[in-house]
Order: sequence, then C-alpha cells, then structure tokens
Amino acid sequence: MRSSVRLATATAAAALLIGCVSGPAASKPEPPKKAGEKVLVFSKTAGFRHDSIPTGVATVKELGAVNGFTVDATEDAGAFTAANLARYDAVVWLSTTGDVLNAAQQTAFEQYIRGGGAYVGVHAAADTEYDWPFYGGLAGAYFQSHPAIQPAKVHVEDHAHPATAHLGTGSWDRTDEWYNYRVNPRDRARVLATLDESSYTGGTMPGDHPIAWCQDYEGGRSFYTGGGHTKESYAEPAFRQHLLGGIRWAVGAAQADCRPEKGYTPIFDGTASSLQGWKQAGPGSLQLNEGDGTLKTVGGMGMLWYDRRELGSYSLKLDWRMRGDDNSGIFVGFPPSDDPWSAVNNGYEIQIDATDVPEKTTGSVYGFRSADLKKRDQALNPPGEWNTYEIRVEGERLRVYLNGVKVNDFTNTDPARSLRQGHIGIQNHGDADEVTFRNIRLKDLPAKGRPGRAGKDRAGTAGSGQDGPDGLGKVHPGKAVPMSDVTAHHSDPPAPTTGSGAGR
Repeated sequence: MRSSVRLATATAAAALLIGCVSGPAASKPEPPKKAGEKVLVFSKTAGFRHDSIPTGVATVKELGAVNGFTVDATEDAGAFTAANLARYDAVVWLSTTGDVLNAAQQTAFEQYIRGGGAYVGVHAAADTEYDWPFYGGLAGAYFQSHPAIQPAKVHVEDHAHPATAHLGTGSWDRTDEWYNYRVNPRDRARVLATLDESSYTGGTMPGDHPIAWCQDYEGGRSFYTGGGHTKESYAEPAFRQHLLGGIRWAVGAAQADCRPEKGYTPIFDGTASSLQGWKQAGPGSLQLNEGDGTLKTVGGMGMLWYDRRELGSYSLKLDWRMRGDDNSGIFVGFPPSDDPWSAVNNGYEIQIDATDVPEKTTGSVYGFRSADLKKRDQALNPPGEWNTYEIRVEGERLRVYLNGVKVNDFTNTDPARSLRQGHIGIQNHGDADEVTFRNIRLKDLPAKGRPGRAGKDRAGTAGSGQDGPDGLGKVHPGKAVPMSDVTAHHSDPPAPTTGSGAGR
C-alpha cells in the first residue's frame, strides 16, 4: 500500500472525498482461495457415448495439475453419496447421457448443491436426466437437436467471467457440434456466450442462441458450456481456458456476477464510436484498446464522464481490473462540468482501491459509507483479474454489488447532493495508478414514487426500462427448421409431454 500524499495541491475537503491522501489499511481483502480445491469428473453414459470423454477427463486432470486443484474421475454412480460428495468443491458432468443416477443418488446430489456444492456441465451434460426437474434447472437447458459438426462464430457477452475473460471483442471462431436447446436459459442464468446462427447451418434458436452460461442455483453454483464434443476441442488453448475458468468459478477460486442480465444498453462497448457520448474532464486520459475492448487510465487527476444525458433511476454495470495497488473510482450523481472536482464536490464516488481505510476502500461510497468488508473480501477478485460492479441508483438510495454480491446500501440525506439526477464518470487517478475498464452498460429503472419513464439521450435513443428490477424478461422463442437440416442426437429422447420440459 502506498503512503504518500497523492495530490498535494488539493484542498483538505476535496482530498477527503476523492481519496488523494491514503491512510493505513483497515482491512485488506482476503487472498484468492488457495490451492487445495478438489474436483470430481463424472462421465457415465446411458445413451450415446462420446469418444472425446477420455481426452476430456485427461484435460481436466492436466488443468488441475497446473492450477492447483485435485481431480478424481469416475463413471460409478455409487460415488454420489452425501459423504463422498462432501469431499469435492465441484462435480464436472462430462458428456454424460441418459439416466445415470438412481433416486437416492439424485437426492444426495441435490443436498450437495443446496449445501453449497457446484456443478460444471460439459456438452452432453444437457442430454442427461430428462426426468429429473432439479437437474434440468441446474443445467439450465436440455438438449433438443444438433446439426453436423462445423465451424461457427461464438459471440461473447460477458468479458469479466473467468470462462470468457480471455476472449477478445471479435467473434470466437471454432469448430464443434452445436447444440440446440429446448428452452432459452437467459431468464434464470447469466449468458456468457451465444452462437451466431448466420455463421453455420442447422441452428433453431434464431436471434438468441446461448451456448455457455452460469447461475447460482438453490445454494450452489452451476456453469455449463455447450462445447467439448470433439477430441480436438480439448487441444484448443482458448477452449481449455474457457473450461478452466468455468471450473475456477464453480469451486470459488474466482468470483463473477452470474445473475440474469437483460435490458441493458451498452454505453461503451470497446469501440471508438461508442466513446462519442463521453468527454474527458481534467488532466490525463483513458486510453482505448479496440483489440480487447478496454479503456486504461493514463495520468490524472481526471475523469471520463458520460455527457449524453443525465440519469435518474438506473442500474449501471461495468467491468474493471486493477494491475496492483491502484486507485480509481466511479462517480455518480454530479452535474455536467469539465472540472473533475465538480464530481468530487457534488456527486459520490464508488471506490476501487482495496487497500485504504474502510470508508475509502473497494465498494465504499468514498468518505461516506464503508462497504460490508466481510462480503467485499469474499466477492473481490485479486489484482490482475476482472471484477464487475453494479451501481444501482433509485431515488436517493445507492446500492453497490460486487460480482453479484451486495456490499453497500447507502441513502443520501445531504440536500446539497442529490442522486435523483446526474451524470456518471470513471476516474483516471494519476501516473502511478493503472486501472482498466470495459463493457459499460446502462439500464433505466422506474422512477421511485411515480410512473416509470425511460430517458432519452441526445441522439434520441430511448433507454430500456421495460424489464423488472432484476433484469428479467421473456424467453426468446426459437423456431423449427426442417429435420433434413438438423441431426437428432443418438440418444435423443422423445419430446417432453409436460410444460416444464423435464418429462419424456
């Protein structure tokens, strides 16, 4: 932690608010979970058997050996007892098919998940246990059909989750067997990546075809990827990292926001054109890298602020990463100005620096209210890894979520500072500080105490205020294609006869 005065020329009052003077650290975040996690790979099949299973098992073992977690592998359903499952931080269902557990084993696994266990589903894990509704909800969606193996373009939606953070802003081009699913999981899971159905033939979920997602489920964690049919998949560095990231999140070695997300409008999407609604106030800058879609702080003390419109009730989400002991923050609720100190004196800063005193550390409303440090420490990823903030403003109430965990709940009572209307900005703190931002998105919320209204920016684009407060909306319906274009899976069961999609 640095102990020097960061801005000697600022007034004492301004320094109190913006964090230019550092003090002794009251609470350092806990280190990331140490090596010692244990993973069980389960690959029993009661239907079609993928010849890539041995390669997949070997790959998970290799990833564990390099990344500090132990891997056991089995095809014995007898491993699903309460006592045995308690030994593992996650169970990887690797291309399982059909009905692979009996009733007692299912009960043991349900109890394991509800007790905080984790599930990782790979490819045909979605072609498993159609008569077990708990499993269908845990996996997120059941398999319906697939076309022939072919190249396709994958679009990454979430660049902060460790399963997708390594992928760039362009499409992820790869060859695999691309599943169609019976339902769209978007309403209950965080979609990490989708398929571009125009890039291949045989897709049946046009407009919204998720292929990887995560969710918190009944006390546990669930990650699913539709990739992994071919042996060659497990030799691809990007796919190996994708699988590793899903496992790391599942066992709790990395954190991410896996709440469903819908209705957000990008206000910075990694392109130069999306910066047209932003202005730099004060010295320094934020440097654009279109290759990875990021903004990196350069110099300071300044701020890049969104000048297209003032905001009322809204949810702001953005991803950020620190290099080390670095300082930055997100400002909300300030009037338009080319002077960054106007945001200091009239708005509120949500801090990023994790080494300062409680009311000035990560998740805190700087100088006004500390974050819940225990929750903050559990939710925070270390320097070098991505974190996601949701900053939710409704009336004078401001809530801060770090990687999906609420770490602060603050209500403004200062008549000189109102959160009901204002701008947002991201800080470039100084030469010694390097913080990177990406994927900044915004969603209007109904105004407190009066009918909801979506604001309009200066270009006349309406904000999205249609979804409920948790961003839930309707499933994107798919449409059927001729079966001549789609190959049914070898173990494809009959179409479900119930509305839940869980029965045969």
